[in-house]
Amino acid sequence: MPTKKSPSLVPVSKLKWTLNPKKLAFNTTNDLEAQTDIIGQKRGVEAFRFGMGMVKKGYNIFVTGQPGTGRLSTVKKLLSEMTDKSETPCDLCYVNNFKHPEAPIQLRFASGEGSSFKKDMQTFLDTVKREAPLLFESEEYIARKNQIAEAHEKKIMSFYKDIEDRVKDTGLVVVRMQMGPIQRPDVVPLVDGEPKRMIELEEMVVNGRFPKEEFERLNEKRLELKEEIDHIVLELKGLAKQVGEKHEEVDRLMFTALAQDFIKPLRETYDDKKVLKFLDSVLENMADELDTIKALGGPPKQGPFPGMMMGGPSPEMVFHPYQVNLLVDNSELEGPPVIVESYPTYRNLFGSIERVQDRNGGWRTDYTKIKAGSFVKANGGYLVINLMDAIFEPGVWQTLKRSLKTEQIEIETFDPYYFMSATGLKPEPIDMEVKVVVLGSPYLYMMLKNYDEDVPKIFKVRADYESSMDLTDDSVLQVARFIKTEAEKNDLKPFDASGVSAVMEEAVRWSGRQEKISTAFPVMGDLLSEADYFAKQAKAKAVGAKHVSEAIDAKVYRSNQVEERIQEMIDRGSLFVDTDGEVVGQVNGLAVYSMGDYAFGKPARITAVTSLGKEGIINIEREADMSGPTHNKGMLILSGFLRNRFAQDKPLSLAASIAFEQSYGGIDGDSASSTELYALLSSLSGKPLRQYVAVTGSVNQYGEVQPIGGVNQKIEGFYLCCKNAGLTGKQGVMIPYSNVKDLMLRDEVIKAVKAGKFHVWAVKTIDEGIEILTGVKAGEPTKSGSYPKNTINGLVDEKLKNLADQLAAYGKDDKGKKKTASKKKPAKKKAPVKKK
Repeated sequence: MPTKKSPSLVPVSKLKWTLNPKKLAFNTTNDLEAQTDIIGQKRGVEAFRFGMGMVKKGYNIFVTGQPGTGRLSTVKKLLSEMTDKSETPCDLCYVNNFKHPEAPIQLRFASGEGSSFKKDMQTFLDTVKREAPLLFESEEYIARKNQIAEAHEKKIMSFYKDIEDRVKDTGLVVVRMQMGPIQRPDVVPLVDGEPKRMIELEEMVVNGRFPKEEFERLNEKRLELKEEIDHIVLELKGLAKQVGEKHEEVDRLMFTALAQDFIKPLRETYDDKKVLKFLDSVLENMADELDTIKALGGPPKQGPFPGMMMGGPSPEMVFHPYQVNLLVDNSELEGPPVIVESYPTYRNLFGSIERVQDRNGGWRTDYTKIKAGSFVKANGGYLVINLMDAIFEPGVWQTLKRSLKTEQIEIETFDPYYFMSATGLKPEPIDMEVKVVVLGSPYLYMMLKNYDEDVPKIFKVRADYESSMDLTDDSVLQVARFIKTEAEKNDLKPFDASGVSAVMEEAVRWSGRQEKISTAFPVMGDLLSEADYFAKQAKAKAVGAKHVSEAIDAKVYRSNQVEERIQEMIDRGSLFVDTDGEVVGQVNGLAVYSMGDYAFGKPARITAVTSLGKEGIINIEREADMSGPTHNKGMLILSGFLRNRFAQDKPLSLAASIAFEQSYGGIDGDSASSTELYALLSSLSGKPLRQYVAVTGSVNQYGEVQPIGGVNQKIEGFYLCCKNAGLTGKQGVMIPYSNVKDLMLRDEVIKAVKAGKFHVWAVKTIDEGIEILTGVKAGEPTKSGSYPKNTINGLVDEKLKNLADQLAAYGKDDKGKKKTASKKKPAKKKAPVKKK
């Protein structure tokens, strides 16, 4: 195996970026100032400021970035800093439309005036409710009513007197006949000083008790007068109608005069034309519904059934149509509203029109049941929502797009069963001036941008947040000040220099690159709180590196049960992983398992078998439908490598099968393509591979080893296997050279490397890697294109030539004629021999 002096060995100093606590210019974070600026998001912040400054249509802001990068907190901070506190948007009200109740009227007021108008309107209604009954009991009202009644009575008496004068000395008399609730005059004969009905008088004539000639005279005279009386009765009815109209006119005039005095302060205070028109309609409707107002406080009336008494209407019911529905009240705001809607359902965002069930079981609603959502409340300001949450809610995305395109919102109830429970209201649309900020992933942004033509029109500004920032002295200081700020905000113990260094080293590991540091500040805040917990358990005055390490280890332990179960299977031999010896065509690859909140690496045995044939390289995982497209691509690249290096002077004639042994789930990614190539070269050359060296890295067709992801987890996973099996001083992991700057290994692995018990090699090409795995030179091509003997490339080239010759000669006799293959028993396959 290569010695420690091998140029491929990665020095200990490059295995991790470290921050020496002694180089920090403070003892604890108490010595630092709090961090007030946003850290590491220059691009996103500049884009956000641009979007805030653009007041044109469609310049809403789409904030993209990975969850945990502090998108929401920075958006809140920017909105609080950049909003103009001098201008507060207006209040919104809905009032009754008396002519068209299904279309409520919208009124706008300056900030705070909406609640004042509602209060003043209620004062007016309370005054009317109190004073109207007194008006109809006042002496002036009674006098005017009596005056009308007396005039009417005089006219009626004059009519009756005229009739009586006409029947005087005719033997007839005027009487008042009761016909139900109505009295009307009639003329009957007067016999012996008593009025008689004509039917009675006729009987007297028949009995000879009254002269027939007199009866006929009276009857003729009666018919003559009866016609005149009927005419007079019609005039009386018209007169009664006029009197009723005069009574109503008096009621209307007196009430209107009273109400005008009460409503005058509102007219003087609110001089908007639309408001004044509404106030006029209120007085007009009150005058039309005066009977209902007069009935307030009246005595109970007889109901539809005997003994059933019904009270008059309640004041709440009578004055309900004149209430003011204050939809948006900005009286307590200073500047534009900033609303973060964390539960963006249709109702919460766009409001609704509520319904109530009456005592008959039917549904009813009116303008007072209109409720505003966050979108309406944010009018004149800013609305922040998580777009993924909003998209999943029925009707939200389409309504949001329509409202942003038209700059209007019409409040309605989103109800999939609208045909069963329609509200019947169509409120006046609200003009919107709201800037919407949505949070989403870059993938969601690209999907919507490509498939929804409205997105470029309504979200013209993208603020893209980064998951990491450059690691400089200035960024180190900023993160340290952030730790100070979090400690003060969450009542944590101060962090000493070692604790700050440990947090930053972990943040660099999160970023995946030594020259970067993660901007996942919410996640960092969780780490600070957890480290503070262990510091308090230890009763330490400050949080140090030990407490940060305990917090990291505790979080790993909470999540690594699956990792431990897999490691147990490796330790007991259920999963075949060798950490010692040498085997032909077999190598330890490295895979990363992601459990959502935790990722870990484990070795996996990869084997390759080659033979005579034309099938080329067979990907067993692909044949079993267990591999993804990226893995399949990596396998196809192996064929390209072999053709480029070994098939320039001969056809590539082989059949090779490559497999991840004991793999029972899906596999994807090309990070094992170099590993598979090493196994293939070993099988072709016959040279065994060192099982104590695990390999990761992808490869291209020219044999260059390319970087991969999860390099730290992969190294640590194989180290754990070697540790449990026993460290021999030969074991290690071979990684792509371009991954060296990504190394942020745990201290335990670094100590083992420093002690010479474990190694990390970095290679740039397949030739470098095969030499480490076999201890045999790879071999450089000569001018003729051949490779030196007893080198890996030479042995592989010779093997491929023999396979091509054998394939060409197969089935031919000594004279070159084709012959039938003889049937022989297949040779028994020998198990690979491990070389210790």
